[in-house]
Parts: sequence; C-alpha cells; structure tokens
Amino acid sequence: MPAWTMPADIKAETERLWRQGRLLAAVLRRMPTAGGASSPPSDTPGHPPDSIARAADIDFPYRLRLRAPRPSELGTSFEVVRIWVQSLERASRSHARAGFDIEWHEVNTRALGRNRLPAALVLPSLADALALVNRQAEADRFRACAEAALSRWPVLAGWLGRRALLVLEHEQDWLRILDVAGWMVANPRSGLYARQIDVAGVDSKFIESRKGVLSELLDVLLPATAIDAAAAGPQRFESRYGLATKPTTIRFRLLDPALAVAGLSDLAVPVAEFAKLDVGASRIFIVENEVTFLAFPAVPGGLVIFGSGYGINRLAAARWLAGRSVAYWGDIDTHGFAILDRLRTLIPATRSVLMDRNTLVAHRAQWSVESTPYTGELDRLLAQEGALYDDLRRDRLGPGVRLEQERVRFGYAQTAILSLT
Repeated sequence: MPAWTMPADIKAETERLWRQGRLLAAVLRRMPTAGGASSPPSDTPGHPPDSIARAADIDFPYRLRLRAPRPSELGTSFEVVRIWVQSLERASRSHARAGFDIEWHEVNTRALGRNRLPAALVLPSLADALALVNRQAEADRFRACAEAALSRWPVLAGWLGRRALLVLEHEQDWLRILDVAGWMVANPRSGLYARQIDVAGVDSKFIESRKGVLSELLDVLLPATAIDAAAAGPQRFESRYGLATKPTTIRFRLLDPALAVAGLSDLAVPVAEFAKLDVGASRIFIVENEVTFLAFPAVPGGLVIFGSGYGINRLAAARWLAGRSVAYWGDIDTHGFAILDRLRTLIPATRSVLMDRNTLVAHRAQWSVESTPYTGELDRLLAQEGALYDDLRRDRLGPGVRLEQERVRFGYAQTAILSLT
C-alpha cells in the first residue's frame, strides 16, 4: 500500500496530541472554573504569563493530516485506492460511532468517471479525540485534579494547561501536594525544616520526592519577594522557598591532647559554630582524604581539618584561622593546585605541604591519571608550585599525571609534616 494515511496513522497523530498535553489543555478550557482565571499579581514580575491560550492549543473540529492518492493514481491503482477508502470508512465515526469524520470530494476521470475520495479527516469534538485513543478516563481524572486546584487558586489555570500531563503523573497524591503548597503559601519563608510542615498525611520524604512539582506550583503562587530566584533546582528547594536546610559541618581533629574539648578530639560542628570556635590551636592542617585525616600524626598545638575540595569556601567565616600557621595538603594534580589557589583567597599565608616536585618524583610508581584536568590560570601559587602546575596542566610529565595524597608513603608524609615549623 502506498504511503497514504491509514487508520493507524490517524490514531498515532491523535496520540501525539495527547502526549503533547494539548488534549488535556482542551479539557481544561472547557471547565467553567478555568474560564475566569486571572494573571499573577503585579508584584510577581518573574512569573510566566498564566493565560490558558497558547499557540499549541487545539480547537474542534480539528483537521488531521491526510496523505491521499492523486487523481492520476485512480487509473493505475484503482483497486488499491478502493481498499484504502474502505479501510478509512470502517475506522471512521460512520462505522465506529466515535473518532474521526471523513470529508469527501468527487474526482472525475475519463476512464473511470466520477469517484468519491477523502478530501479531509476531521476530529469533530474533544470527546471523539479522547475516545479514539481511549483516554477519556484519564481526562476525567485530570479534570478532577484541575477542579481541586482551581477551587483554591484560579491563577493556576495557565500552569495547569501547560503542565497537565505532570498533574496526571501526580494524581494519586495531588490533594496532599496542594495541601503542602497551601501551607507554604500561608507560611512564606518560614525558616522551618520540611519535617515541620504540619499537613495531614505528609512527611519530609513525601516533600523530598515531589520537589519538582511543588516548585512549579510555588513559583506561580508565591510573590517574588518570597522566592530566592538564585536558588534553582531540587537540591536548592529549601533555600528557594525559605525552609531550613541541614547545616554544613566542618570536621576536624585536635592533634594535641592538651587541646581536647571535654575529652573529645574528633568533632564535626556547623560552619557557624566552627567560625566562633577557637580552641587555641596554633598549627592548622587541611587535607582532602579521610583516611589521611584520621591517620594524621600528633602535632603539638595542631588541628587538622577534613577539607571538601572546592567547598573550601566554608572556612571563610573562621577569621581566626588567618592568625595561625595554616598548611594545605592536597593531591598533586591540577585541581589540587586550584583548591590551594582558592584557599589563599581566604588565608593568603597558607603554605602547601607534600605538593612539590620531589614528592611527585619520589612516588612515580603511585601516579594515576587525572581524567578532567583544570587548565585555567592560577595567580596565587608560589614560583615552584606554579612551575609544577604548568607541567601538569600541559602534560609535560605525561598525560594527566596525578599523585593522590593517600598514595604518598606514610613515613615520608609524617617526616614532611613534623619538619614544618
């Protein structure tokens, strides 16, 4: 059969309308509760327009695509054309009682006289479109979800039209999602943990797994003053809407028993508390590997911090560090030097330890490969550090050479650490 429109093609095109959300948007437009929806208030300039009308909206009757035989094909393929016409008729509303209609036109040929051929295929109504792809039940469930949302916030009409399929994905939890959104609208930027949102049937795990849809709703419902626009994505949900977040902690060990806090030497405290915590340590070491941190040798007046790579900025608030002897031991690779460079923006006098050419050469057998090197300019490295960094980023010692700190022999490291003055 030539590439003419078949009943399966008609169903596939209607199914695409469903997957695009256009049929559900049409369901919404026919709801009385959606008709008077307004745009967001004027103090929310960052919100998208919330009109239901869109260029992608679908009106009925809706004309489907039709690939039909040319009149000249009647003479060469009359029987094939006849079978094609019959297949369309059997699938149309005239036989199936729902679905598409066929509009006809007459074709007059000298050899065959007048014959009737399809001129257009039309979905006469939304109900016919839904019946054709067996989606009426889902459309009814979406309508119930939309009514629940619009009864609270008519301003959601436009969002519902655009995100109808997302609503349907969450239909089983929809009322609880609306309740959470309602609580956050009533308590903007509450400063509470998600665990403290007091909504029946809702716990923090419920919110955690539904941050995406909640964020979309809240971006429409909340005024711009209640949203931190710079905090984007599910990982920053709490910051975006003013909920409390798990505090970032700094873990450290006291390397001198005389500095122990109530007998404790290995502690992790929130960043804000570390900024105020001065235990009298005079020598500060920062390392990146946990086992290295745990095995760090005893040092009189010493304290070792378990670093966090580029998260080293969390030390910025601890201004007391600037008055101490600070040494950084990172991997000998391009990122290790980049972290050292960043640390010196906070504590300019930071020294590096075990990040030199001699240490690298002495451990050649332990070299590994850095898969994604950093190649930017680093202005705060000392001359010898900068020379080694240049050799690494330009692969002068080999492709992606790196020496991770945990591969440095412990005795070698201990000697270097204890020799620091």
